[in-house]
Amino acid sequence: MDSENTTYKALQEVLNTLEIDRKKIAETYKTCYILFGLAALILAIGLLIRFPMLAFFGALVPLVIGVVMYFQIQDEVKKYKFVYKTNVVSSALKEINETFSITPQSGLPEYEFVSSELFTTEPDRYKTQDLISGTADKTAFWFAEVHAEYKTETHTKNGTKTTWHTIFKGIIFVADFNKKFEVSTVVRPKGVGDAIGAWFSKNVFSFGNSELVHLENTIFDEIFVTYSRNQIEARYILTPAMMERILELNKKSEDTISLSFIDSKMYIAFPLSHNYFEAPIHSSLLVPDLLTDDLSIVQFMQDIVHELDLNTRIWGKG
Repeated sequence: MDSENTTYKALQEVLNTLEIDRKKIAETYKTCYILFGLAALILAIGLLIRFPMLAFFGALVPLVIGVVMYFQIQDEVKKYKFVYKTNVVSSALKEINETFSITPQSGLPEYEFVSSELFTTEPDRYKTQDLISGTADKTAFWFAEVHAEYKTETHTKNGTKTTWHTIFKGIIFVADFNKKFEVSTVVRPKGVGDAIGAWFSKNVFSFGNSELVHLENTIFDEIFVTYSRNQIEARYILTPAMMERILELNKKSEDTISLSFIDSKMYIAFPLSHNYFEAPIHSSLLVPDLLTDDLSIVQFMQDIVHELDLNTRIWGKG
């Protein structure tokens, strides 16, 4: 009990200190926004009364001051966010699972994102952060936020226009199965493209050197399309019980999940729009529900181990 009180007091001290930093940053941002608004107002009034030069130079002063203030505070913002994650979020994670740790500047490596075979497009721009790792009983697992994009270029009379498209934005969860799979098995949401690909796989040729796997669970086959280079192993992994668990897990996700079983790992991609584990700037740190949403997603990720019964080792070390 004493150690719990000591931990709580230490965390409260960190939050109190960070709250002072947060208020300073929030006030600076507020001042910047006021200066930007003032610059826009001066410019609008100057153009309205037909004094463009006066409007331009009058607006330039608050604009420059606002930009300088904004960039000067960025180092403090980075420090504030880093301390929040390494001290506050890290301590809260330990309450869920003592083995949990967070590494804010790490994530899922790009080569692993590609080799997971969850997506058919390789990224041209890739960002990842907030790697959280831990174990549940015998199963080691980790997950991180990922934003992967590809670009298209259009040639116009004004030059080349680059457009960025999201391949995936959300959390990718990885669990160690403790056994190397012989081949890869991939389960993706069944969209129009996948339906066409599945038809070709069945009727013309194997898709990406993988064959379409028809499974006994019709609901599963309606939602997902499954490819594998080994039909027997795919069915060994995707047992009736496992498919039911995946369907239950999918119901709890915002959008349809994707899964792959490659080497000795299982990958699950959860499309999410929310950015987790970020320190608030314009709202207080000293509120009881500060980390409610963040911890709920962490609990959700840990529950996957139990939802999919990953601790029941039908794959022992071979």
